[in-house]
Amino acid sequence: MPDGVADAYLARPDDEPHPGVLLLMDAYGLRPAIEEMADRIADDGYVVLAPNVFYRAGPSPVQPGMDFQKIRPLMAELTPERLAADGAAYLDHLAAVGSPGPVAITGYCMGGRLGWWIAAAQPDRVVALAAFHTGGLVTDDPDSPHRAAGSVDAELYFGFADQDQGMTAEHISTFEQALQDAGASYRAEVYEDARHGYTMADLQVHDEAASERHFGELRALLERTFG
Repeated sequence: MPDGVADAYLARPDDEPHPGVLLLMDAYGLRPAIEEMADRIADDGYVVLAPNVFYRAGPSPVQPGMDFQKIRPLMAELTPERLAADGAAYLDHLAAVGSPGPVAITGYCMGGRLGWWIAAAQPDRVVALAAFHTGGLVTDDPDSPHRAAGSVDAELYFGFADQDQGMTAEHISTFEQALQDAGASYRAEVYEDARHGYTMADLQVHDEAASERHFGELRALLERTFG
């Protein structure tokens, strides 16, 4: 990696070449719940790489139950510039162990924002991006993610949680308008009664129905992308 070595989890259905999927974790890190998700996606015929995006702080420095205020500084370090460099390294590794073609990204919570910046920096290498219960895509900052909509060429899917103050109905409307103005190929849905983090089986906010719906939508996106 640009600033060290990243621990990661790799899942694959067999030793043959398969399209690559980059799985970007939520703020609570690389852990069994993330590995199980990677395994399930791999079973559909993909090579899935789930890196510890906080690698600069060491191997898997966070875990569920950790004081979120201690995680925030690690998140703040992941600037768009750093993500462009990190993303290139992740995609290079996927090309080496999977298939040399373009890849898809699936991101969870903050992982959706990370995937957005990687897709913006690598538009010719990322053909699909899915983001689930991702907030913070619309802010008042000059570098708010929605302002970079014109840089993302991937097919997009967003599964928002309707109980997420980080991505309110107003935020979603602003974000969709930015996507429409950019001519993006996208679909955005709000999962009713789902809370932020609904896909994570090891968190109290886990919602089984919403999680299964997410796997179905992701599978459909990958099938459209890779055939």
